[in-house]
Amino acid sequence: MLKAMSRGINLSRRLRKADRRGRSERRAEAYPLEYVAGLSAARTTLAIFFSLLLLYGCVGPQPTQDLLAPTDAQMKIRSLQTRTFDIPDRQVAMRGVIAALQDLGFIIERANEGLGLVTAARFAEPHYYDVLGVTVTVRPEPEGRMMVRANAIYNNKPIEDPKVYQNFFATLERSLFITKP
Repeated sequence: MLKAMSRGINLSRRLRKADRRGRSERRAEAYPLEYVAGLSAARTTLAIFFSLLLLYGCVGPQPTQDLLAPTDAQMKIRSLQTRTFDIPDRQVAMRGVIAALQDLGFIIERANEGLGLVTAARFAEPHYYDVLGVTVTVRPEPEGRMMVRANAIYNNKPIEDPKVYQNFFATLERSLFITKP
């Protein structure tokens, strides 16, 4: 058994050696010299071209000064998403936001009074497998007012329809009217 294995290894070595020897001998006979030289020049040219292309592709674009500047479209959406209410107490405003979201069928995921942040979600009709998410922030404004901003997403895409925000703020006004002390 051991002899057969050593014979197999020796045979394998001999075949590899013969194969290497045969390749080196064939290489010179198989192609004319000028053809090999021309192919080498073409390969070098292609290698340089692709190397330059790769290096050029790795250079990132230079950031501009207005990279994070708001656009007109963003400002328009922000104006749709924001309303100011004459409520001096943040806690009352937060309770109103939570009540309005629950009236609209949302499940409150997080509420942080210190940050003035409420996050809620619900399954959207008619299929009930689409998700509608809302994040509402409540910030104090001067003169005893609260600014409320609602940001809605539908299947991870921002909602830009003004009717959605109008419906939310109408429900919030009713909720704040009911919860006013």
